[in-house]
Amino acid sequence: MESSSSFSPSSSSSPPLIPNPNPNLDQQPRLTITQLEQLKVEQKVAEIYRLLNGVSAHARSLMSELWRDKHVEFLTRGLKQLGPSYHVLDANRPWLCYWILHSIALLGEPLDTELENDVVDFLSHCEDEDGGYGGGPGQLPHLATTYAAVNTLVTLGSENALSSINRDNLYKFLLRMKDSSGAFRMHDAGEIDVRACYTAISVASILNILDYELVKDVGNYILRCQTYEGGIAGEPGSEAHGGYTFCGLATMILINEADRLDLSSLLDWVAFRQGIECGFQGRTNKLVDGCYSFWQGGVLALMQRLLPIVDKQLTSSSVSGESSLGSTCNSKSSDLSGQGSEWYIFETGKLSDVGFSFIKRHAESPPLFHTIALQQYILLCSQVLEGGFKDKPGKYRDFYHSCYCLSGLSVSQYSWSKDAGASPLPTAVLGPYSNLLEPVHPLYNVVLDKYYISHEFFSRS
Repeated sequence: MESSSSFSPSSSSSPPLIPNPNPNLDQQPRLTITQLEQLKVEQKVAEIYRLLNGVSAHARSLMSELWRDKHVEFLTRGLKQLGPSYHVLDANRPWLCYWILHSIALLGEPLDTELENDVVDFLSHCEDEDGGYGGGPGQLPHLATTYAAVNTLVTLGSENALSSINRDNLYKFLLRMKDSSGAFRMHDAGEIDVRACYTAISVASILNILDYELVKDVGNYILRCQTYEGGIAGEPGSEAHGGYTFCGLATMILINEADRLDLSSLLDWVAFRQGIECGFQGRTNKLVDGCYSFWQGGVLALMQRLLPIVDKQLTSSSVSGESSLGSTCNSKSSDLSGQGSEWYIFETGKLSDVGFSFIKRHAESPPLFHTIALQQYILLCSQVLEGGFKDKPGKYRDFYHSCYCLSGLSVSQYSWSKDAGASPLPTAVLGPYSNLLEPVHPLYNVVLDKYYISHEFFSRS
């Protein structure tokens, strides 16, 4: 970690000025609003890190402690009752279940059986009779809330929770959302984007209902969303974005077409999103945000298992003189059986086995980002001592950021482990070793043990 001297926010209370390269000009141009906001964030973060560097090693360890009990209290309270300010999230109630329950699972906290049954019952009322889950009882089925509901039930992991999912109807719903372009719509007559592709493919994969009809031409759509920067946009022609990059890459892995992306430029783009604050930004020249600890950190965790493809692409491009996103990769047809793909070996030949095969592969390298620095940002700048996590200093805690900050913290802690779920060395965990969270499956963002339970359950049913 760099010392706080690497931060250089302006000490003046008035907006700083860019040095004028032309002395003949009378007026100096002022910084943009985004630049001013960036300097404010840097100053707040620098003050926190300066305080950390000025204390003893014991005090530094205490400052870096994960306040588990406070987080569990905040999360459990939110699962039972929410205040009036949450009315705006009425159409996102399965998301609230997922954000809260996944966070509790990451903390290794068991859930009361009665509360678990209440969640299963509630989500059953959100399930549409024609397939898919809405944002609440009686609401329109939507791919985003379907993903949240399924991940919640997988996180619960009981037979009651897993058997409550009507997979036949859900498959029909996914087919209805399939667009002629190969991508998916979020809901009937809804928008088409990479997020829809990921939520559809992720749900189908984890439920063991992924097949050729769902996969057909999805990869072609996502390829059109990879930008000149290397990241992936929500739709063709838009700006590369951390959340969509995760969704696009995870989808391409799950359909066994990751080698069609320009992985080298994607890796570069994501790696450079970790900034001076030690956290990740979601787009170029944007502010740091705690939630990208997972959206960007998760991409780099996935990339650790894709490096053989990156090496092959770079070798191929150096020989041919073409970009790795050239005709060699993009002309490759989808190989649904796994034959010809050098990094997967399917024993059953089923697409739904890709997620299981992927996580069983060894990580091919050390972490591709500064994991201790990210943990420092999460614990010191996003953690709220009263419980929960926030975007950045000066913001308020919420369940969304609590979920993805904890997910990113877990990814950071386990990134040094060659095998998924293997306990990391103490040096890989910032603060006391009691900070260690449960490992996640980075393709689905569910706790790894819960994924294994669901994989076994849906493989035999």
